[in-house]
Parts: sequence; structure tokens; C-alpha cells
Amino acid sequence: MTESRSADIVRLGTRKSLLAWAQSSWVAREVERHNPGIQVELVGIETRGDKLLDVSLQKTEGKEFFVAEIDTALRAGQVDFTVHSMKDLSLDRPSEFTLGAIPKRENSRDVVLFGPSALQRMKDGLPVRIGTSSPRRLENIPQFLEKALPHQTVDQSVNSTSAQLRAPCRVEFVDIRGNVNSRLGRVHEAVDHPKYLDAVVLAFAGIIRLWADENGRKELTRILESVRWMVLPLQNSPSAPAQGALAIECRSDDSRIKALLAPLHHLPTGEHVAQERALLAEWGGGCHQKFGASSISHPELGNLFYVRGKKPDQTFVDELVWKLPAPPHTPAQPWDGSDWRKKLKELPLEPQALPEKFAAVFVAHHRAVSTPALVQSLESARVWTSGTTSWFDLAKKGIWVEGCAEGLGFEFLAPGLHEAVLRLPELPNWTVLTHQQALSGWPQSRAFATYEVLPPSEDVLDTFREELKHATHLYWSSGSLFDLLKPSVRSGAHHSCGAGKTATHLRNSGITPQVFPSYESWKKWLNLP
Repeated sequence: MTESRSADIVRLGTRKSLLAWAQSSWVAREVERHNPGIQVELVGIETRGDKLLDVSLQKTEGKEFFVAEIDTALRAGQVDFTVHSMKDLSLDRPSEFTLGAIPKRENSRDVVLFGPSALQRMKDGLPVRIGTSSPRRLENIPQFLEKALPHQTVDQSVNSTSAQLRAPCRVEFVDIRGNVNSRLGRVHEAVDHPKYLDAVVLAFAGIIRLWADENGRKELTRILESVRWMVLPLQNSPSAPAQGALAIECRSDDSRIKALLAPLHHLPTGEHVAQERALLAEWGGGCHQKFGASSISHPELGNLFYVRGKKPDQTFVDELVWKLPAPPHTPAQPWDGSDWRKKLKELPLEPQALPEKFAAVFVAHHRAVSTPALVQSLESARVWTSGTTSWFDLAKKGIWVEGCAEGLGFEFLAPGLHEAVLRLPELPNWTVLTHQQALSGWPQSRAFATYEVLPPSEDVLDTFREELKHATHLYWSSGSLFDLLKPSVRSGAHHSCGAGKTATHLRNSGITPQVFPSYESWKKWLNLP
């Protein structure tokens, strides 16, 4: 029997961990904000998953490892509604419960947080020990980190006159369990301690929610000290289905509680989560899957659905699901502006007033960092870049990169740089490194040209101009290329490009481009090899 209590007090059932309490406290405040006069009381419940910390998640049996005891309390009327990390919920929930709301989710990406000793151990040639218990992460992250971690100098003979050589870091993964603060605390152990780890993989959303909570921030302030970040791109390491989303459940027959929760529902998040969990259902469900699936919205591109990893039959999948535009009505004569890159040369510049050291830097293209002096000046900076191609090239030069725009444009990345837990400078205080012809595209930033793009020979330009006279569908790789060749473009040609500065430049020039998430998507649209 449900115990008697004031009609204005409702009870929220939640796990007792610091993160669970932080996110449930946020939900409680939101319920109270949308329903004046209602008071939410949190009820902590210990689950089997909270008790069995020495059991690997890969070895657990049964469903609802972090949920069953909370379900029992809701079923018995001891609480009125419950809050879960949605990725912890099985696909077949009891019919007596209903999903009252899915609030707007936080950043769904994974982060790898490296302790203060990790970089020196890399320089010493020691393997990097990283904690995670997720089969999905073990499938996707090692391949990424091999290219993304800063390559370290290889010892050479004192008589060698060859250029400095660098090699990728070695990575080892260690099975790890526990709450966020206890896992992260292991990067601060003494390096000879049995529990020492160089890094741990965590859900970014959990870190964000802890930082937004007063008690969580007190704990994180200490253990994030001297930690180095890597925010993993979704195209290389998509998250677990529904990662970063909260599920608020109540009893199906409780119309009053359903009405209280309804204002918290965020429709776009619900649609993204439904797409991810539908694929999970199609491929067998469960937390032991070796693939990630992340659905996001882009202001220019609409819905992007990244899927990567192994299906249950062990076939490997790596794809971007995106709704292509309707195919051209007439046969297309394509012109590929990406060929332009292969015929260019760069002239390094020494910009005046370039700081000797940087706080935070956005490298628009890896070509912007070409001199040893500039590489050295970035050693202590917090570096972000445009995409994984530039990330991997900067890593080969020994530069630590924290994250990237995933080829989707700086404007798409910018909101994530405002996350308070990252403790990055305000964007006007960032330094942007780019080329001379692109400076005008950064009017609100402290941008510096570290190189100049030299056009190809007149013979090559004449070839391009002749091709453009007949081309019907064009793909522009840069705004400067468009400026140089636009007099040769035939009237009525269809213009395409990627998201970001090039698209903005074309619009400012009076062109309405068709924006694609990648050059490969444009080729697929035109059925090009």
C-alpha cells in the first residue's frame, strides 16, 4: 500500500551514486519549475549494479542491472517516478511503466581523460593504460587513439643526420567498474600503484551533469586538476544508443504524474534516441554489443546517423546514414574541386604579433602548423581542429589535440566549446591559425595567417577553366577556389560544398550551395566512383 503523504509532494526514485543524484536533482528542479506548488523528494535506491563492483559488465547475466530495484520501488508505490540513464534500460520495459519524458540530452560523445603522468609516460615509450569495460569502446577507440594521440620522438643514433622521427603510442585497455569519480580518481594514483591508470573513457554527458551540480562540481574540481582531455568524434567512435539521454518513467495508470512530467519531454531528443534504439533492437539489443550508434541534428544538413563497429554476426560496419537530396533531373557533368588541393603549394608566413604561447587554438587546417617553432609553441596550448584528417596530421607532429569539428564546420563545434566543465577561454580569446586567403572568414576571432596558398600554374588553371565551361555540378573545397574560378563557371551550374566556412563564403557571394556532410556524400549523390 502506498503510504499517505501530502498531495503536493511527489517522490523520485534514483540510484545513490553522485552522478545519478546530480541528474535526478536536475530533473526534480525541472519538475518543480514547470509545476509551481509541487515539491519533489528524492529517494535513493541501491541496485545490484551498485553493489557488484568487482563483476565485469561483460560477465553479468540478466537485464536491468542498474534498474531492477528501482522498478520494484515504483511498482510498489514507494516512489512516483524514476530517473535512469536511458542507455541502461532494456528495450522491453514492463507494460505497467510508461516513459513520461525524455529531456533534452547532453553531449552524447565519449571523452578520454588522461592523468597528469600520462604524457611523460608516453614520452618514455611506456604503454598507455586506459580503463573501460565497454565492448563498443574496445572495438572503436583503439583504432582512433593510435592515430590521435601525439606521436613521440623515436630515439636515434647520435650520428644520425636524419630528420626527427616520431612513432604512435602503444595503448593497453584495462577492465574497470565504479562510479565516475572513483574511476577518474585512478589517474591520480601513484604510477606504481596497482590501480593506477593513465586514462579512463567516460560519457561526456555524465561529466557535464556532475559539473552543473554543486556537490558534483566540488568533487570534479579536485580530480579534473591537471587532466588532459580528448573529446572523441562521433564518426570514429559513435556512442552507445541513447547515451547522454535521461529516461523518466512512471506507472502507466498514473495520469497525474504523467501530466507533471510531460513538459520535460524534448521531441528532437526522443526522435534521435528512437532511431538509435531501433537499430539496437534490430541487431539484438543488450549492453554487450560492439557497435555505436549516434543520431544528431545539424542546422544545415538535418539528421546525421553515425554507426560504427561489429554487428552480432561480427561483420564490421562504418557508415553515415544521411538522406541524400533528390538526384539530378538531367545527366550531370561533375567538376571536383578537391583536385585543387593536390595541385597547390604553400608558402609559410611569419605573422606579426603572433603570440609565443597560446591558451586555446583552433587550427583550421593542419597545413597551418608547419614549422618546428610553431609546433613547439602549441605544446602547452589547448588545441582543437577542423576534422580528423588535420587531427591525425597534427598528432604525427607531436601535438596534443583535444577535439575537432568533425568536418561539419566551426559553427557546429562552437556550442560544445562553451561547456563549462571544459574550462576553455571565451571564443573571442581563442587564436585561429589559417591561411592568408581565409582570414576574412574569421572576423570575430584573433586569426593569424601562418601560410599562403599559392595558385597552380597558368596551364593548370586553364585546364580547370576549360572544364568548368562544360561542368553542370560543382564541388567547391574552399571559398578562395571559388573566387579564383567563378568567372569560368557556366550559368545555371549546381554548386555544392561541405558545411562551414566554404558554405558561408558561397552564400555571401550570392550562391545557394547544396551542403553535404562530406565529399564522399557528394560523390554518392552523383553515383561517382
